Amino acid sequence: MSEEQTGAPSGRGATVPVRLGERSYDVVIEPGLLTRAGEWLAPLAGRRPLVIVADVNVADHLAALGGALDAVGVGHRSIVLPAGEASKSWATLERLTDQLLALGVERGDHVVALGGGVIGDLVGFASAILKRGCRFVQIPTTLLAQVDSSVGGKTGINARAGKNLIGAFHQPRLVLIDPDVLDTLPARQVRAGYAEVVKYGLIDDADFFAWCERHGAALLAGDPAARTHAIAHAVAAKARIVAEDEHETNGRRALLNLGHTFGHALEAEAGFSDRLLHGEAVAAGCALAFAFSAATGRCSAADAERVAAHWRDSGLPDGLAAAGIDAPAERLVEHMRHDKKMEAGTLPFLLARGIGQTYLDRGVALGEVEAFLAAQPRAAASASATATD
Repeated sequence: MSEEQTGAPSGRGATVPVRLGERSYDVVIEPGLLTRAGEWLAPLAGRRPLVIVADVNVADHLAALGGALDAVGVGHRSIVLPAGEASKSWATLERLTDQLLALGVERGDHVVALGGGVIGDLVGFASAILKRGCRFVQIPTTLLAQVDSSVGGKTGINARAGKNLIGAFHQPRLVLIDPDVLDTLPARQVRAGYAEVVKYGLIDDADFFAWCERHGAALLAGDPAARTHAIAHAVAAKARIVAEDEHETNGRRALLNLGHTFGHALEAEAGFSDRLLHGEAVAAGCALAFAFSAATGRCSAADAERVAAHWRDSGLPDGLAAAGIDAPAERLVEHMRHDKKMEAGTLPFLLARGIGQTYLDRGVALGEVEAFLAAQPRAAASASATATD
């Protein structure tokens, strides 16, 4: 997709195309982009007002985006929802769709998701089902959403049985990423997003993992160059994988779930709450995937320890104890049985032959996983996952 098709001015920042035929779109990455977002959104709005959906934590960003739209004469209205994982629910979805219908949103309109992964997933799913599908734009405001959930079209909500079990593939029309908005995030949220950055190195890019080992501390400290480089690299990696396997049918896109099978079980045990953020669960899940791979002879113990050491150096959990999990192994495995990737009673696992050598293994017995988890150190019963900053 060309810059002219998205309305993006040329010569500014990095633009990563997500190539999906008629559903292709651009991911524009540029410091300071939020205050100039009207230049990209005006061609999509036409003569219709845009509806912006945000959560209560991004009031300043909502005001900045409103000012950017005012500057180019684009009308806009906003819906503000509660923050947190609890908003990915049937109740909030119903509330949101009712509000969108009350505002007269049409199938050709664009709904703008401004916020973290919760808002992006929820707004994307609402857009997928509203009037059998309307359009939406992602403006992610957390590092985790910028490098992962805003790209690729996975949308959805949680169910009692587990995370993201209800949803749809629905691609955005445009993704606008402003690394400067990360300056407003608590350090814990930045670290949680960093886990998804590192994941791309662990999947199939050992050189990028080594880059993270060298520059991760600078990124976490807010270095603009390191931050922008990591975001662009991660988005390009995800865009390439999504283009090869949009609906996760040939196994390629499944690689993006590294750490998630273990991690979602930990999140379920923590009640999908701020006790354990998604990125923290992914970090612990990646560490467990590598530890399991090492324990079963799939990869070296040195590689597993290298991964765990980087999480520790980055202030992220490297296993059950650091994630504040004290649950018995059988309960964690029971959470896994509700994973949406279950097929004919079998759960595929993302395991590793080494750093940058992740693969999908469909032959793992859950009993073997349970025995492995039973041997892992656990948190004291009163321990919480992490302290907030």
